[in-house]
Amino acid sequence: MPVPPSVPDVLRGRVFRGSVVVSRGLLTRNQLRGPTWRRLWPDLYVHRDVPVTHALRARTAGPLLVPGAVVTGCSAAVLWGLELAGRDDDVELTVPPGHHPVRVPGLRVRRSRLPDGWVARRHRVAVTTPEATAVRVAAALPGDDAVVAVDRIVTSGLTDLASVRALATTGCGPGAARARQACRLADGLAGSPQETRLRLLMGRGGLPVPVAQHVVRDPRGFVARVDFAWPGLRVAVEYDGAWHAEPGQFARDRQRLNRLQAAGWRVVFVTAADLHRADELVRRIAAALAGVR
Repeated sequence: MPVPPSVPDVLRGRVFRGSVVVSRGLLTRNQLRGPTWRRLWPDLYVHRDVPVTHALRARTAGPLLVPGAVVTGCSAAVLWGLELAGRDDDVELTVPPGHHPVRVPGLRVRRSRLPDGWVARRHRVAVTTPEATAVRVAAALPGDDAVVAVDRIVTSGLTDLASVRALATTGCGPGAARARQACRLADGLAGSPQETRLRLLMGRGGLPVPVAQHVVRDPRGFVARVDFAWPGLRVAVEYDGAWHAEPGQFARDRQRLNRLQAAGWRVVFVTAADLHRADELVRRIAAALAGVR
């Protein structure tokens, strides 16, 4: 019996059931076990040239592995274009109560009734809406991680904070109170996850509430947009991320700082290391607000 070609054209770039292609004579079992194919899920394979991402795993797990399931949580966020889960993290699916248990490594299946209006279609897969995704993520992630995730979903433009907060108020059951708290703490303005963490740190430190993404102007017009500001005191706090090390960025940062200082502003720069020294950082910002140099 002739051996089928190792890479039939019909199987390039698509996910397929191993049992089906073997029964049709497109591949043999030995070929499936070889290095040409990657096993995504039980009986589901893809060519090795296809990048295996969390999104691919989520798009295939729902309709092909657990029919009737809805992609939820961080996996839903990934399908909406937000990298809230890594390639090898568990894919989260939700099925109705009474659905038979599904136990597959790499898959986390919840049994819960999703309210009307919580489900949409994305990449032809059933997935929670951006608002419902934000609420579910807020219920599932711990502490600041939940607030960071809500901020990221809102700043992506997929939804607005008012809609997310309104939906969170309707929740009940495990995680509902945690979701409401995370949505209350989110502001939907952060330019990065670390900006959210910095804002939360300043709040816990008892500092006055700053204005986020404040535009500084002088008599000639626009000077700069700063991460956090106390306009009345002309004090700004800026998170100094890794992107500041890009070629030419140092000179642009220096020019920007000079313009802010010329406008009478004092700027406190914060790095990732500073976030691990919260008390010291709060004291430094408090001193700037008090006008201490």
